[in-house]
Amino acid sequence: MKETGERPGGPRALLADRDYLRLWLVGGLSNAVRWLELLAAGVFTYDLTGSGLMVASVTAARMLPMLLVGALAGAVADAVNRKTLLMIALGTTGLSSGLIGLVALADMLTIWHIWAGGLVSGIVWAGEMAVRRRMVGEVAGPTRVAPAVALDTVTGSLTRMIGPALGGLLLETVGIACVYGLSAVLYLTGLALVVGLRYSQETRPLRLAQIPGDIAAGFAVARRSEIIMAVLATTVVMNAFGFSYTAMIPPIGRQEFGVSATLVGILASAEAGGSLLGGLLLASGRLNLSRGRVFLAGSFGLMTAVVLAALAPWYLLAFFLLLAGGLGASSFASMQSTLILTEAPPEMRSRLMGITTVCIGTGPLGVLAVGVLSDQVGASTAMLMTGLGGLAGLALIYLRWPALRR
Repeated sequence: MKETGERPGGPRALLADRDYLRLWLVGGLSNAVRWLELLAAGVFTYDLTGSGLMVASVTAARMLPMLLVGALAGAVADAVNRKTLLMIALGTTGLSSGLIGLVALADMLTIWHIWAGGLVSGIVWAGEMAVRRRMVGEVAGPTRVAPAVALDTVTGSLTRMIGPALGGLLLETVGIACVYGLSAVLYLTGLALVVGLRYSQETRPLRLAQIPGDIAAGFAVARRSEIIMAVLATTVVMNAFGFSYTAMIPPIGRQEFGVSATLVGILASAEAGGSLLGGLLLASGRLNLSRGRVFLAGSFGLMTAVVLAALAPWYLLAFFLLLAGGLGASSFASMQSTLILTEAPPEMRSRLMGITTVCIGTGPLGVLAVGVLSDQVGASTAMLMTGLGGLAGLALIYLRWPALRR
């Protein structure tokens, strides 16, 4: 790992660090592709099937591997060189997207291809926290973890804003084949950036028989920390009940608001726009508030926005409510990684980031649940029900783990 002393932690100083800049750009490119494909695949699926459940299943295919292999990815990333893992990940997803683009160009694309591509992307995504996000903290150095992660979160928010809007526009103008073709080019660009990254790490032999014990050791560390347990529980609630609303954006936009694919993409990017503003404020380092309180307040803020947006009778009102909710989402996302990286022992960080990924991976369960509900009661009502469930879950966490409020 790159050793660093105490250095300025503002955005300009961080981006002047060549290695941080490369990791930051790779995160931006891969996140943009992730959201671009997710929106385009969702609209394509809804137009093909007319089913909210089918749209939810496409979203779930991308997220399910996080639940199944997230902890494994964390254990592997503690032993194997993380730069090598990141290069393999980017090359694999670039090849996958390129193949789907060629299938679409031949006019042979089906839902099965979308699912398969989503699973490949999801397996790679499962290693994001334990590999690239940990590398971000290491390259920045211990004194700059919070602003480095916050700036990385800003990039994620920016790409979540650009990705869906661009995905909707490309789908409407040039078709799904070009969407996946562009994805392949961006993934391979990220691979080229990682090749030139200066990064060293003490590795150890990867013993498969030892992995269950490594994972168990990570869970043991988590159980001993009230703050880590609260972060993990909040992550489950936010992903299963909060962020699952994204699967309902295509049916709500198409059926209830009657807007084009481009406007569906803009609605999907609203929350990310608010996250961008919130992330910039956090990355500036001007807020000297309790990290736990910021984390909790942001979680409650996003969940409230989801509930209100589900009740919105007009497209513009839903857009601005989700935009406001993005301010909360940025606080949740920034402090989620920061609290884990600062509370965990150094030798356990990849494993605990992997466990965090497992918690994020509960999202598909919420996505499938909201998809089933949407076919029964409608997309907006399904979104409302999951949002209310999320608020109840956050209230229980607030009462159960008081250390997060200090």
